[in-house]
Amino acid sequence: MTTTLADQSAAAMAAGYASGDFDPIEVHAAVVERMDECEPVINALFHRDDDRSRAAAVASAARWREGRPLSDLDGVPVTIKENIARRGVPLPGGHAWVEMPISDHDAPITQRLEEAGAVILGSTTMPDWGMLSSGVSSLHGITRSPLDPRLTTGGSSAGAGAAAAAGYGPIHIGSDIGGSIRLPCTWLGLAGLKPSFGRIPLDAPYLGRCAGPLARRMSDVRAAMDIVSAPDDRDYSRLPRIASDDLPPGPGSRGDAEFDPRGLRIGLHLDAGCGVAVDAQVRSTITEAAERFAVAGAEIVTIEPFIDDDLLHDMDLFWRVRSWADLKALPVEEQALILPYIQQWAQDGADTTGVELMNCYHSVQEIRRRTIAATADFDLVISPTSPDAAFPAEQPMPYPKVHEPMGHIGFTMPYNMSEQPAATVLAGFMPDGRTIGAQFTGRRFADDFVMAAGAWFDDAVGLETPERAAMS
Repeated sequence: MTTTLADQSAAAMAAGYASGDFDPIEVHAAVVERMDECEPVINALFHRDDDRSRAAAVASAARWREGRPLSDLDGVPVTIKENIARRGVPLPGGHAWVEMPISDHDAPITQRLEEAGAVILGSTTMPDWGMLSSGVSSLHGITRSPLDPRLTTGGSSAGAGAAAAAGYGPIHIGSDIGGSIRLPCTWLGLAGLKPSFGRIPLDAPYLGRCAGPLARRMSDVRAAMDIVSAPDDRDYSRLPRIASDDLPPGPGSRGDAEFDPRGLRIGLHLDAGCGVAVDAQVRSTITEAAERFAVAGAEIVTIEPFIDDDLLHDMDLFWRVRSWADLKALPVEEQALILPYIQQWAQDGADTTGVELMNCYHSVQEIRRRTIAATADFDLVISPTSPDAAFPAEQPMPYPKVHEPMGHIGFTMPYNMSEQPAATVLAGFMPDGRTIGAQFTGRRFADDFVMAAGAWFDDAVGLETPERAAMS
């Protein structure tokens, strides 16, 4: 691929629109050309809206000519994960159907982006029910990495990650209940944020579930957050729009304009205490990331493991029971269409008693308690996002033993349960070139601060995937 207008940041697009150097129609054409080039290989899009998105680009171009853009995202191409409702668009949830449901409304995220004038290109793929860390789906087949099509995108925001890495515009909205934004980011060399629970309003909130942006740059993550974090009363768990000045004094309360590593107390978390062990190269890369902050004046303190395999097992079983209930609610002919791996995985929740499920719920609360207690005294926590690098695209999971708990979410899942913001940025590479992401986590509500830490690290290190470096 050669660099085109499709590869510009959201800020560069807005500047180009304002100056008249180019317009949203030209950007849209460049993105469509990129999608035509890449889609046959990577399979990032489930529902593609070329006519509708071109009409939105034409309308945006007129607003920019008249000097009345709706926002800084007016005319900026974005994609939305398929489980985020768009009126009149199918809402399959990643799995095959006999009769696919069609959304009769726009989710809050969709509505905010439409109001901002963003050009929604289409809906991105996900695996069945979003319960796989890959792009394997009974509906879509396999979504593949643009960096190396032999490798996974990660999941469940598989298509969102692939679209971001391929350059389908700068901003891609995913969702995350145990790592589904951050895992694609670490395995595709992206920046992304799982925000504080409730920060981005959803029309179907659920324990631990968040939506958030994936992008090539942390600046684009922040640009998206400014729009999609607007409050919406349809989400009964919603938080106010991001406002650093409203945070109470204490660790993690600094705004991004004041970010400086000097004097920060940063936890370095290299052992999740559960699941699989961290690869030696991943461990070394994350240690080096923390050293960047130390050289700039931060104090680095090692954090001991605070989650164990029993808690991981109970979290995994809680999700299996939920998916078993979803499976049993389908007509028999549709149950047979679900990915066999997911059918087997959910089956393990079939005989769980009410008492056992309640014990799982108590374990979720214990995960929350331990995570907050272990991290409360730190401005920031740095950890691996995943213990290992990307795996083959055809595998549903990195460690595909269907009857064992998910061994790769020990660093990501706790922050869904504790409701704390967690970002991932590119931190380095395996010897074979696979990407490694660092996770930066802050106290709840400190979304600005976490994004600022990611942006500072991006600027300090200046890493790019080889593919993007070749385009620049």
